[in-house]
Amino acid sequence: MTIHRMDNVLIVVDDLDAVISFFVELGMELEGRGPIEGRWVERVIGIDDVRQDVAMLRVPNGHGRVELARFHTPRAIRTEPTDAPANTLGIRRIMFAVDDVEDVVARLRAHGAELVGELAQYEQSYRLCYVRGPEGIVVGLAQQLD
Repeated sequence: MTIHRMDNVLIVVDDLDAVISFFVELGMELEGRGPIEGRWVERVIGIDDVRQDVAMLRVPNGHGRVELARFHTPRAIRTEPTDAPANTLGIRRIMFAVDDVEDVVARLRAHGAELVGELAQYEQSYRLCYVRGPEGIVVGLAQQLD
């Protein structure tokens, strides 16, 4: 068996509109949005009486997606602090390659984003930073240097 691709990463959120705006500002494209419910989804995720809104965003080249879900029923639960540090077990961030990391950070700040640490350079290869956006979502930004 062969893996064909990584299709998407799911992020469960409370404020779907704010998180969509954040990822659109980052440069992702809203592929679709709508309600999801019914026995088929309950069977897939193992939760009864599911009613949620889902949005799918894609990277402009089409090689990656982020799925956002807002649960109406049952309500979403929080298992860790909102601003969990980088050494907390579990998925901590999604990394994106960008053309101009300083420009992206400036644009994301308009959506409430803040640097987790600072913008740093790795040798002569990359400029990197982590940004915490709405609902504590952390994205990494990497600008490859020539």
